[in-house]
Amino acid sequence: MNVGLTVARSARRYPERVAVFDDERELTYRELDARSNQLANYLLQELGLEKGSRVAFFVHNRLEVAEVMLGIAKAGMTYIGLNFRLSESELRSIFDNSQPALIITEGESRELLETTARDVGAPVLDLDEAGDSGYAARVGQAAESAPASLHRVWPSDDFCIVYTSGTTGTPKGVWFDHGRVLQHATVAAIEYEIDADTRYLMAIPHNSSVNITLIPVFTMGGAVGFHDGRSFDGLRFGEAVRRHRATHTYLVPTQLYRLLDQLPVESTDLESLRSLGYGAAPMAPERIREMVDRFGPIFIQLYGMAEIASIGSMLRKQDHLRALNERPELFRSVGQPSYAVDTRVVDDHGDDVGVGQRGEVVFGGPHVMKGYYRDPERTAESLIDGWMRSGDIAEVDEEGFIYIVDRKKDLIITGGHNIAPAEIEGIMHQHPDILEVGVFGVPHPEWGESVMAVVALRPGASASADDIRRWCVDESTLPTVKTPGRVEIVDSLPKNAIGKIAKNELRDRYLEGGEQR
Repeated sequence: MNVGLTVARSARRYPERVAVFDDERELTYRELDARSNQLANYLLQELGLEKGSRVAFFVHNRLEVAEVMLGIAKAGMTYIGLNFRLSESELRSIFDNSQPALIITEGESRELLETTARDVGAPVLDLDEAGDSGYAARVGQAAESAPASLHRVWPSDDFCIVYTSGTTGTPKGVWFDHGRVLQHATVAAIEYEIDADTRYLMAIPHNSSVNITLIPVFTMGGAVGFHDGRSFDGLRFGEAVRRHRATHTYLVPTQLYRLLDQLPVESTDLESLRSLGYGAAPMAPERIREMVDRFGPIFIQLYGMAEIASIGSMLRKQDHLRALNERPELFRSVGQPSYAVDTRVVDDHGDDVGVGQRGEVVFGGPHVMKGYYRDPERTAESLIDGWMRSGDIAEVDEEGFIYIVDRKKDLIITGGHNIAPAEIEGIMHQHPDILEVGVFGVPHPEWGESVMAVVALRPGASASADDIRRWCVDESTLPTVKTPGRVEIVDSLPKNAIGKIAKNELRDRYLEGGEQR
């Protein structure tokens, strides 16, 4: 079994049922199967790429995501879906690591991709280019029949590399084979109640949705809708849910806050939703209560990480109802372990902690990643004796509900985006007046966390906090999402015994004012 067979099987069972849709177009399973066959045949026969070749894909959410991902899978190649918000330096790092044989992009990003692809010598194929050299013309001439490779791709063959930010600022390639993602797809379908009648409106970037949305829905024969995630608007999303009769979606807390704040109380736009998943960042318990009270018992919270394909534990619909009516503390929980994954909270010796004690969350099971692609050092640090270390510190109650209390890692999660403080610190050190800088996340009512920087100036320097922040916005290479929302200047930064900046002391010191933006 492989990912390509999910659509081939659904095309036999439901040939005229809608498989993918957006605001203007839709494809049936028969059409999606044929179009993904054409891409597979083009890659193998016209381009002469081999099984195992890596193909990168850099676009915003659009219909072609499905056919490209499935076509690459059918050809036995490795799919690299990329977030459209990646910077040029991040793309260069990813291409250096993955060495793609081909890059597929769209018109608005073509110039950027051609520039970053030069070092690896990969050709760039433009989805939007007209004429004989464009994607439609080239791929459209290939055969619609299934490639011979479709039945020669095994569960142990590589399927995808998912790039995620690391604490060093260098993207990490989370590496999966077909067997791992199909195992996870079964779990996701059960947990989110996905079936052949599902109409899943996808509003987070497609690269983050492969394991949690795309493959589970195609496995079950449902339909996936592509909502443009470049700028989330609660009113526009609510209208899209109503118009497309969406039954499922997954949102990060920032998007949920906008739904709560922007949708009129009397709105019925979300009435068709049966399951609304959320996660990826901390969320205030009182806002979760507000969601359930207003929109009903449709919410399912996911806790996990990209390295286990997504799902580690779930706060299910019935748990939300229970929290609403009898156990309000459950709104602070990330739920109980999911199916086919061993989610534990352990001490420094790897033994389970007792009720109310603190330890690190670790994951074991069949959908844990193979490792970080071409990065054995970081793999060895995180994947130990088959256990994926999360870096999260948690407690467990008497019923097995898990409560995250802190993160060992310094990663900042703002609006569902993972941000590495080391990257921001490296750029801020380029300011001529900055001697030391510590960057960390502080609570924010909408984004979950915001970026804060504490700075010590060089002797004789006179820059103000406003001067430094203006420099970050106007002169540095930091994208908006990584620009500190707050800068504080101090005489010196606290250090630990070996002279390293003590981030925990900085967080404690500024927690009271952390909700400023």
